[in-house]
Amino acid sequence: MAAHLTPSNIPGGPLPTEDKVLETGASMIQDFQPTKQLCAHLNAFHTYADEPSRFVEANHYCAHLTEDVRQCILYDSPGPNARLIGIEYMITPKLYSTLPPEERRLWHSHAYEVKSGMLIMPGPTAPGLQQAWEAAETQEMQHVVGLYGKVYHLWQTDRGDALPLGEPRLMTSFTADGQFDFERAVGDRDARFGTDWRRKKELREGIEVPEIHPDADATWKRRNSM
Repeated sequence: MAAHLTPSNIPGGPLPTEDKVLETGASMIQDFQPTKQLCAHLNAFHTYADEPSRFVEANHYCAHLTEDVRQCILYDSPGPNARLIGIEYMITPKLYSTLPPEERRLWHSHAYEVKSGMLIMPGPTAPGLQQAWEAAETQEMQHVVGLYGKVYHLWQTDRGDALPLGEPRLMTSFTADGQFDFERAVGDRDARFGTDWRRKKELREGIEVPEIHPDADATWKRRNSM
């Protein structure tokens, strides 16, 4: 996978030596407990809830708060200079059903992401390790398929913003074929990660799709009703 380079339009020069020294010292002494809880890297695509023709690839780094709640920080790449572009919370159907209707409309399902092969957990691609990793990934997808996500992006990297400008934007997920150029976007992602959505889709054929609450995925339901 190619190393991620900081986009040239971000203001500011290289990090001064003094800052590097201070950060190195801090990293040796301070205890970064919240980030140490991160246990999964997921990659998928988000689209703007009020402008679904725009979409962004997002690398999720997630941690469990409880068995019913996960929280993820989102980056534009898995590289060392990745930009933090947003946050996502994931909850189980049990919690989702307790939310008021207006709140439920802000959340999206993950069934299509899982079943289509779009959602992946990047891992080893060596033949000796790939099979075991795919088995673990498929097992994780059995848990994710029923979760509901609420996601906001803070940095509109798709339009070339040099900084995170404006208000947070509510995002959502894709829920069906034909909503974006799947093969081009996901195929390009797969080429970078050494993955194959078609194989993922085949491996996940046995994952049962749960009943999706009618209040979820409001973006696409509004669009289909027009």
